Amino acid sequence: MLRRLKLLVVLLTLSAALAGCSRVDLAYRNLDVIIPWTLNDYLDMNPGQKSWFNDTLKEHLAWHCTTQLPGYLGWLDRLQQMVANHQVTDATLQARTLEAKQAIADVARQITPSAIELLRGLDEQQVHEMDLALAKDLRKRQDEYLKPPLAQQIKDRSERMSKRLDGWLGPLSASQQERVRNWSTALGAQNQQWIGNRAQWQAQFIAALDQRANSDFPQRMEQLLVDRESLWTADYRQAYAQTEAAARSLLVDLMAESTVQQRQKLVQKIDKVRSDFQSLKCLKGSQA
Repeated sequence: MLRRLKLLVVLLTLSAALAGCSRVDLAYRNLDVIIPWTLNDYLDMNPGQKSWFNDTLKEHLAWHCTTQLPGYLGWLDRLQQMVANHQVTDATLQARTLEAKQAIADVARQITPSAIELLRGLDEQQVHEMDLALAKDLRKRQDEYLKPPLAQQIKDRSERMSKRLDGWLGPLSASQQERVRNWSTALGAQNQQWIGNRAQWQAQFIAALDQRANSDFPQRMEQLLVDRESLWTADYRQAYAQTEAAARSLLVDLMAESTVQQRQKLVQKIDKVRSDFQSLKCLKGSQA
């Protein structure tokens, strides 16, 4: 999930693509530029494929903007109310997480037929280049997340989380920082399960591409792109459940200890995201 072949990642986990931009609406309006650019990291399309891809991408983005974004506004409203009413609990976080997963699944089902059509038309050289690019990406992640000693992995994870939280809540208190460090320590060698599962998925993806002429290729690719959880390793399945529960527990504790100023900042940040989405022309048109 949603995090891979960049075309699918950007569409399946749209929020991740937008998170790095201070203007959500600006990033969304430029997805037709962002997606092909990132896809080039993995695939060099010929002119015919580029033309087909650009037309298909425009259709998918129009569908997403007009049919999916209105639901995101309601989701942001519920999230904002949780924070404003100081009701960030394990139950409410589970509910919002389930809604987000459903939204991602809806997008995955919508775009997978187009992804299958594109992938099925690749030639041998393109598949080979994609294999090399995915392998390079995996090595980069292994170097960053697995090569450092475990103590350094834990420290880096804690610092990444603190930086993200600072952007949404403002500076953390000493006790909040300590809670983040404890969270990271408890996850231990979680990077190993994550990278191991990623490596297995990539191997299965390339194996399916090698047999893209087979009649069962659409079914195999649909499982890889839509029903990814069915292919998880046993270790990762257990680690994922633990990681998700640990993340909810962390957020519940941090919000229980949050100051009025921190909650106000978070409410304002969510409101900014909502306003950016609401300003998109496709939503204005759908509400007219």
